[in-house]
Order: sequence, then C-alpha cells, then structure tokens
Amino acid sequence: FFFGRKMKQRVNFLFEHASGYALLSTKMHQLSDVVDAIPEVSADYESFSKCFKLRGFVSFTSAENALENCNSISEGLVHDDLQSFLSSHLNDGKHVLLCVADRRLADAIKSPEAGLSDNIQCTSESMASEIFRKIRQFFPFYIAELSHFAESQAQIGLGHSYSRAKVKFNVNRADNMVIQTISLLDQMDKDINTFSMRIKEWFSYHFPELMKIVPESSNYIKLVNLLRSREQTTEDRLQEIEDIIQDHEKAQAIVEAAKTSMGFDVTDQDVENLTLFTDRIKLFLERRAKAYDYLVSKLSGVAPNLNCLIGSQVAARLISHAGSLTNLAKFPASTIQILGAEKALFRALRTRGRTPKYGLIFHSSFIGRAAKENKGRISRFLAAKCALATRIDCFSDILCNVYGKHLRQQVEDRLKYFESGEMPKTNAEAMAAAIIEADKVVRKLKKRAIATLNGSSSPNLSFYKKNDEADAPSSEMKKKKKKKRHLTEQVSIEEPAAAPADESVNVVDDDKEKKKKKKQKRKHSLSESAATEEAPTPSKKIKLENSITASATTAEDDSVLTTPKKKRKKQKSAAAAVASAPAELDED
Repeated sequence: FFFGRKMKQRVNFLFEHASGYALLSTKMHQLSDVVDAIPEVSADYESFSKCFKLRGFVSFTSAENALENCNSISEGLVHDDLQSFLSSHLNDGKHVLLCVADRRLADAIKSPEAGLSDNIQCTSESMASEIFRKIRQFFPFYIAELSHFAESQAQIGLGHSYSRAKVKFNVNRADNMVIQTISLLDQMDKDINTFSMRIKEWFSYHFPELMKIVPESSNYIKLVNLLRSREQTTEDRLQEIEDIIQDHEKAQAIVEAAKTSMGFDVTDQDVENLTLFTDRIKLFLERRAKAYDYLVSKLSGVAPNLNCLIGSQVAARLISHAGSLTNLAKFPASTIQILGAEKALFRALRTRGRTPKYGLIFHSSFIGRAAKENKGRISRFLAAKCALATRIDCFSDILCNVYGKHLRQQVEDRLKYFESGEMPKTNAEAMAAAIIEADKVVRKLKKRAIATLNGSSSPNLSFYKKNDEADAPSSEMKKKKKKKRHLTEQVSIEEPAAAPADESVNVVDDDKEKKKKKKQKRKHSLSESAATEEAPTPSKKIKLENSITASATTAEDDSVLTTPKKKRKKQKSAAAAVASAPAELDED
C-alpha cells in the first residue's frame, strides 16, 4: 500500500507571487526526478511549460489583501485565502506532494489547524530552491494579463508597503531614539568603567595612595589629568584639587600623601602617554553627559508622564526591554512589575520556588526607600501607576506631564501610609484633580500654538483677525460715549453753583411751569379713572400711593443732582401735594 501511494502521488509546487498564489504540477512522482530534469527543461519557456503545468492561480483582491497575505507568510501562518485556494485545487482525493519554499509555512500547512486533507504531504527541502528559481523566471509567461510593467508595479508596491509595516518606527513617538540612546549609555558606562580601572591600575604604580583617598572614577581621572605626576602635587595646586573633589580635607590629604608616597618614579614619556589617555576618557565622560541630557529631553517628548513618575533611565530601560512604547502600553501591570526578571521567573516556575517581586523597576528610588516588608507592595503599586502613565503617553494626542506628577504623588502618599498609617487620597480623587489640571495645561498649549501660528497665511486665522479688528472700534466708541456721559453729568452738577442768581431764578420758574403741567395731567388721568371705574379697593389705594411716592422720591433724587437748594424745597412741596391727591379723590 505504501509503495502504491508513493508511485501515485504527483509533485506540486506552491509559488507565492506579488500578484497572487499559483500552483504548478508535474507528471513526475519524485522530487529528485524533477531536480534532475531541470537542466533539460529550463532552456526556454516552451520546454519548461511542457514539464510544469499551471494547475491554478488566484490573484489578490487589493493591495491591503496582498499585504495581509505577505505578513502571514513571513510569520509562518496560513492565511484564509491560501487555505481556500489549496483546498479548492487539492481536494480531489489524490495523493499530492506539495513543495513550499518557506519552511515555517510548510510546517503550518502540515498542522491540523490548516484544515487540509490527509492526502497532502508538504515538504520544504532545500533541493527544490533551483526549481523555484526557474518558476520565478518563467511565471509571467503563464499569465497572459500579467505584463512586465504590471508585475514590477505589484512587486514594488508590495515591497514598499511590507517594509513600511515591518519598520518599527512611530513618527509621532520617536521611541526608537530612546531605545538606541539608553543602549548607548549602558555601553558607554561599561567602557568608562573599564578605562577607569585601567587608569587606576596604571597610575597606582606611581601614586598608590591616591586611589584610597579618591575612589570615584570620574574625579580620579580628572585628578590624574591635572596632576600628571606625584612631583607636581604641591601646595600651589591645592585650590585646583579642591575644585575637582569639592572637599578641602581630602585635597590636603592628597598633597600630604604625595610627599611621602611609596610609588616608584616614572619618566616623562610615561606621563605624556597617561595624560593623553586621560584626555580621551574626559571627552568620553563629557559625551556621556550629553547623551544623558539628550535622553531626558527625548523622553519628555515621547513619554513625559512615565519619565516624571520613575525617572528617565528606568523609563528608557522599560521601553527598550518591551521593544517600543506601544508594546509597553499593551502590557498589564503584573508584566511591567517583573519586566527584566524573566530568568528568575521561569526558574521559580520550573523549581516551584518563590517568584520575583520586581524587575527593572527595582532601580526606581521608591523601591529603595520602602521597608523590606513593603517592597513587594510598593513595587506592585508602582507597576500599576507605570501602566497608567504609559497608556496616557502612548494614546494621548497632546502630551503633558501633569498625570505623571499626580501619579508620583500617589506613590509618595502610599509610602507615607506604609510608614505612618496616614490615609492617602483615593485614585478617583487624584485623577479628578489631574484631569482638571491637565485640561488647563492643554488649553494653554493650544493657545500658545495658535499664537505661534498667527503669522501664517491661514484663512481661518485671518478671518478671526478681521473680526477682532472690526470689534475693536465699536468697543472704543462705547468707551468714548461713556466718558462723554460722565463729563456731561459732572458739568451739569457744577454749572448751577457757578451760574449767577438771575439765571438760577429763571431755571426755577421754568421748572415750576413744567411741574404744574405734569400735576394737571396726573389729576386729569386720576379723575377719569375714578369716573369710569368703581371705587378702588384699599389694596389698590396702597399700590397707587406707593407708586406716586416712589415717583416723587425718584424726582427728588434727580433734583438733588441737578437743582440748587431753593429748587429742592419747592420740589418737596410739590411732591407732598401730589401725595395728597389720592386722599382728595377718595373724599370726593
């Protein structure tokens, strides 16, 4: 049975093109026979097409569909389009040996998840590479509609879109720069430590006491570059030594130790060589400081909240270990907590021991400040806040470090709670205050951005400018009118006092005549209302009296501003007469 199955199977080749999937079959039953026949049939298309028949071809529906299939093939997955293509052309019950160029794709086709029949055997042997090369050469002749221009256009388009999708670089969040910078800083720290140990070992032959007095590598290198030799370490250089190490007692100790040092003498050539080496290390230290400043400035634009919460180096290491800021934002808090301690975690799972409490976040200052029994609690709390800060940084349109400050304050309050028992704010309260403050900051940032864009030729901005310019004169006119009114009132108050007595008498007489006319009109209206209507009720009388007295008082108030003393007295008498008018009507 096995021999018969082996003889009956046909060799087929799956070819993935930029325009679609193709399936080519041969009449041969062994892959080695096909490989032996390739030199004879690959001379031209006619002989090649006699040996390799196009059994089926399906084109991609769109550029997005082509990119999806290409990503699936590169990851070793069977796309739905490929599965339906193979099942439709290889589901006739015959035994088939299917040759695939990619090994991971061949393993995926073999798996039961692919859903293909058991009659299909899949292989990805390296001996078929020459066959696929010839298929790629002659494939455009099989498809009449596939011209050379269309083929190149499909290949270039798919290649560009696939490369663009695979390049893990986000334009808006330049986290790749952060990853490269923290890797550079780690490498520079290792190199600086190596060079420093070499300098200490080298200079200790000449001045061994210096390493005990100044153990710091950076200060040691600066001192070696300054002193050059033990003989030049005199009292005259005491101030220069003190400027480097910032300690007068240590500087004095260095000078005293140089006088009684046990080291051997060195030549001028040795001193010159050592000085050149220290100059290079000093430049390296300066470059390291600039790289750190660059990392801090870059993180303030990429992840300001995470940077404010746990510091620049720990934040950069978390992003670097996750691969990108987006990947870190997708991690839960439990993963962030042990990120960087994977070996310890899997060792604990394998040996059924205790799992680690923290990974890279151990370098945060909060873990070091916590008590031994609270390190696990504070690491779990800090990981939860890091997850929040990372997601805010990754998915916010306008970035600010307000949330990072509030999250940092929450961690500080939790530390105080562990130490003293003082209850901290709830997360809802802290986040409500952070949202209000962040809205204010975002509003200010938007206003600042609009202010910087005011010089541009934007139609909307010019429209708003015109409206502002049109509104400005009207507001100025209103202000001028108010000023004129105020001045006229002041003049009306001052003029009666400065006017002569005759003019004031004439003014009073004119006012008398006007008021008499007003009284007659009021009496006439009141008499008509009394004749036409019934007698007013006590409530109506009270309302009428109140209205008349109110009008009289307003008249008095107006007259105080515009009339002299004599006029005021006469107006008061007139008001009293008007007030007595309702009583006379009631008597009538």
